[in-house]
Amino acid sequence: MLPPFKNSIFEINNENDFNELAIRVFQYQYQHIEIYTRYVNQICKDIRNITHYSQIPFLPISFFRTHPILATNKPAEAVFESSGTTGSIKSHHYVSDLSIYKKSALLSFERCYGAVSDYIFLALLPSYLERNNSSLVWMARLFMQESKYSSDCGFYLNNYDELLEKLKKLSENNSPKIILLGVSYALLDLAEKMKSPLNNVIVMETGGMKGQRKEIIREELHEILCQKMGVNFIHSEYGMTELLSQAYSNGKGIYKAPPWMKVLIRELNDPFSYVASGRQGGINIIDLANINSCSFISTEDIGKTTSDGCFDVLGRFDYSDTRGCNLMIPD
Repeated sequence: MLPPFKNSIFEINNENDFNELAIRVFQYQYQHIEIYTRYVNQICKDIRNITHYSQIPFLPISFFRTHPILATNKPAEAVFESSGTTGSIKSHHYVSDLSIYKKSALLSFERCYGAVSDYIFLALLPSYLERNNSSLVWMARLFMQESKYSSDCGFYLNNYDELLEKLKKLSENNSPKIILLGVSYALLDLAEKMKSPLNNVIVMETGGMKGQRKEIIREELHEILCQKMGVNFIHSEYGMTELLSQAYSNGKGIYKAPPWMKVLIRELNDPFSYVASGRQGGINIIDLANINSCSFISTEDIGKTTSDGCFDVLGRFDYSDTRGCNLMIPD
């Protein structure tokens, strides 16, 4: 049975709305996800004392590698799988209602960039295209289907020359706005083949080096891409297999989350305490769109929040798998 308040997710207007719905979602998921119930009971004496979202226990993301995290008996419409590394245990996200993912993905994007239909999407996602159950590929395909220029949209594996020719052709024809969404290492490979700067193109990186190149910090990655591609800023998308929402950065690696998604930064050495804005720590994410799974996830990323509620991703804990958003932590 789906929770009756699921339609409230995308109607949040303020902090009180968010807090009220977060508490209701927590109570629902606590009652319906066995492994989450057991985890919460281990660290929380009485959930009736929880009145603010910062008091809610966050499930370590590693549980998605070992247990099906599902808060409903409704069969999953899709099972998304993380990339991971060769031989590593992959996360599985059981999604029982793809309509929520569709709405969240579209609204997350449109809050930052306007209507999806106004863009041409070119997706350079070799590591993801080689799998059949990537949530990122699903999202990119959705954007292409929603675009008024779907015939010009497309995925690219390792066919860099074809992609460069496509970009050149679109540029010469005064095309609508173009988003080039690419995994970091593939964008670097493409940049090395470029002979002229891009025109009317938003370059958006997502993911990491996937074991294909040496890991570098985001500032260095963006500097190289800007120089070789002839753009002023590199945009970024932050999402993961275990989430149904995305945050976006229009430059300098500072991400803005939609109203139903919130980032908290926990102490590096104390997972149940939080640090002030501007200090780095482990990233905890609340994604209320993930209502039929777990909305409260303790990730293996390291970051910090800003005074205006945005956040920066600095790297990953050493013990975690090399995954999509892996970056080195600068000194």
